[in-house]
Amino acid sequence: MYNLGLRPEGWNNEVDNVEASTIEEYIKNKTTLQGKVEECDENYNLHIKFSNGTTGIIPREEIEAINLQESGIPNTKLCTGKVNKIVQFKIKNINKDNVAILSRKEVQEEALKTFKQNLEIGKKVTGIVKSIKPYGAFIEIGGGVVGLVHIEDISVARIKTPYERLKIGQEVQINVKDIDRQNGKINLSYKESLGTWEENAQKFQVGMKVKGIVRETEKNKNGIFIELLPNLVGMAEYKEDLQYGQDINVLIKRIDYDRKKIKLIYSC
Repeated sequence: MYNLGLRPEGWNNEVDNVEASTIEEYIKNKTTLQGKVEECDENYNLHIKFSNGTTGIIPREEIEAINLQESGIPNTKLCTGKVNKIVQFKIKNINKDNVAILSRKEVQEEALKTFKQNLEIGKKVTGIVKSIKPYGAFIEIGGGVVGLVHIEDISVARIKTPYERLKIGQEVQINVKDIDRQNGKINLSYKESLGTWEENAQKFQVGMKVKGIVRETEKNKNGIFIELLPNLVGMAEYKEDLQYGQDINVLIKRIDYDRKKIKLIYSC
């Protein structure tokens, strides 16, 4: 596994212990820590409570380094959306009221710099699914930095929604497809993590009766694509009244490793 020393927020659902005796060391070393947001106040600052009762505040201007308004601060929904979520931060200082002033922004800036300089196309990284849209899913790969996996890169078998493969909060292994190093945008691909065509095809033999899922009917009615595994589809003859997503019994008639094709026939 490719490792740049960065972890997605909440990867292990643990929070760091921040004691009075260690705060100065954390400030000096610019240590990245993890804690749970307890509250978003009326000014959209985030409040974090440490194990010893000490409190920390992430001011609104220190919450985000990427998704900012023209004013340079994150929108209110982004702030309120962090409540009860685990976030990463660095401790900037301690104010006169003995409250730790924290910065999630600095963690993101550090992560972005690392990814721009060192992330390599084709490498596999760890991630957490943060949000799902009709066109794809946003995966955080470390330090609050997210990449997009388009729906066509989620699996070989065509799907209508990313929810058919992924769920929010899911831990995934994901491949780096493309990097815009200037703007810090990262495109990802999930389907490689589901095994190659050959690896999946070797799980089947000619003559086997298996269950499949109807995925696509060719427009010219030459056949119907049946999903055997997320990264493996076969084709059966066209048949009326079959619906997308329908479970169906099929028999493996032929496996062509040279052309990477599987011929199926319907089975009772």
